[in-house]
Amino acid sequence: MDRPLVEQKLESLRRCVQRVADKCPADARTLQTDPDLQDIVAVNLTRAVQLSVDIAAHLIATSNASAPDTMGEAFDILARDSLIPPSLAERLKNAVGFRNVAVHQYKDIDWAIVHRIARYHLGDFEEFARAVFDALTR
Repeated sequence: MDRPLVEQKLESLRRCVQRVADKCPADARTLQTDPDLQDIVAVNLTRAVQLSVDIAAHLIATSNASAPDTMGEAFDILARDSLIPPSLAERLKNAVGFRNVAVHQYKDIDWAIVHRIARYHLGDFEEFARAVFDALTR
């Protein structure tokens, strides 16, 4: 496993999560009406999801597991291999769904949902990062 690469991706993930935490307003209405905040929050959430998928793919590539067919399946494989809890795998798969909307249907984003993700689900990325770090140190 390329530990320095995974650590670099974990640091990028940390920065994205911190950026969302720092810039997401307290109320959804502000996010719905501020295009600059929308860009900062959406881009950094999208990056956080993509970094998590990339890290998962790297861990899978260094194991005996088959390559996932979808981004979300990468988290199922990590859960099956007991690297992350199944409940976290489900939440990260939902995050992939957000990422797909943000990348492919940006104009259709529901900013109230993005606000809930940014305010109440950043811990999913932190939990994922802790699990990956634990796997690196075993």
